Amino acid sequence: MRVRTAYAVAAVTSLALLSGCGAADMTKQASPFANAQGAKTVTLSVQSWVGAQANVAVAQYLLEHKLGYRVDTVQVDEVPAWDALSQGRVDAILEDWGHPDQEKRYVDDKKTITRAGGLGVTGHIGWYVPTYLVKQHPDITDWKNLNKYSSLFRTAESGSKGQLMDGSPSYVTNDKALVTNLKLNYQVVFAGSEAAQITQMKQFAKEKKPFLTYWYAPQWLFKKVPMTEVELPAYKEGCDADAAKVACAYPHTPLQKYLNTDFAKRGGKAAAFLKKFKWTTEDQNEVSLMIADQKLSPADAAKKWVDSHPSTWKAWLS
Repeated sequence: MRVRTAYAVAAVTSLALLSGCGAADMTKQASPFANAQGAKTVTLSVQSWVGAQANVAVAQYLLEHKLGYRVDTVQVDEVPAWDALSQGRVDAILEDWGHPDQEKRYVDDKKTITRAGGLGVTGHIGWYVPTYLVKQHPDITDWKNLNKYSSLFRTAESGSKGQLMDGSPSYVTNDKALVTNLKLNYQVVFAGSEAAQITQMKQFAKEKKPFLTYWYAPQWLFKKVPMTEVELPAYKEGCDADAAKVACAYPHTPLQKYLNTDFAKRGGKAAAFLKKFKWTTEDQNEVSLMIADQKLSPADAAKKWVDSHPSTWKAWLS
């Protein structure tokens, strides 16, 4: 899924960027410190969405300030990140939204990637409309009624159809298939990145205009722009197995962490720490909000969270 997957940052200081070119393959910018034998260095893959950046910011801060490691970061799109992790160009992915093909290839078959446990956060992709629109049209939250309202969502990019706004083409999305298979009079339009999508949604909300968007939780923006999910046909196990025939909602996915297998074996305290790294949706949103809305640097946001949540992170170091 993903969302998000799937959001260039090529160095520690670059983490302050909130988004990158969604479709770019940044794997060639892998850190020279990745998988360095005997060195107290760690290279983390960071996706372009701010929630993933929040994970990395806190992990990086603790690795550097509590464990004495040098941390480098590389922004890689979701699927190429698996290749980079397998090859040792990065040591860890801290937030994966579900890539069963890559998991089978690299974890089960090649065994070059090792599962590192859950992040503690459950992710969910869906279609959302602003809550102020629901107050005007309460039945708009049922997908069966979307065609009735398609004219509300027309834009220059969608032409005579309603616009379904997506973020980066690199994110996990079934939206084109859903529109086709549910026979909806909508056009999927990509904003290009999470940051661009957020900018559009905030502008629509400021003007109280209708919008229908692919979006996901956890996400700090819900605190600023209240949104209500549109009910798609219920998700059932396997209903999304054939990408071309998908006609169901997205699942709720416990987000997972993965380590390069050599790093998992030889990464010492850093590998042990990353396996134990586990926090809540509220924790992640707290840091994300500081980065994206309050404009703190990722390092400052991480420090602020670390200073106020010692009981949470100390367990990761034990």
